[in-house]
Amino acid sequence: MVAVPQPQPVSPQRSSSAGTFEVIQGSLSARRAARHSPLLAGLHRAADGGLLGVFAAVLVLSGLTLHWQHRWTMAFQQLELTRTLSHRLTDSTAMLERHLLERSKVPGRMVPTTVANLLYLDRPGTVSSQDAPDHLAMLGSLMERPIKNGY
Repeated sequence: MVAVPQPQPVSPQRSSSAGTFEVIQGSLSARRAARHSPLLAGLHRAADGGLLGVFAAVLVLSGLTLHWQHRWTMAFQQLELTRTLSHRLTDSTAMLERHLLERSKVPGRMVPTTVANLLYLDRPGTVSSQDAPDHLAMLGSLMERPIKNGY
């Protein structure tokens, strides 16, 4: 007589989920692939590592891009504010100058410049070396006097 194991009845929910998991686990088993083809398994690990590295680089570069875009936006807003304030300062200065010119009496008394109103003066003559004071002698006379303490 031969002993044959009897299959036990399995509920329909358990059989469908266990069967799917067994098929997926059996077909994608890393150990099984490493045993059958170590070169292919190494290539698979390298590709997985490369993909993880690319994803990490994309995340880092995306973060840096967003950071620098935010910094550029803030700097541009400050530039626009500076331009606006500079324009307002120029306008205020022009208004003050116009007000002062309207109130002042001097521009009304001034004569417009024309060729007939110009005065020409002769160039002053050169100073002769005989009339120039002797600076070395003056310094020497200062050194002859004693210097007081405290100075």
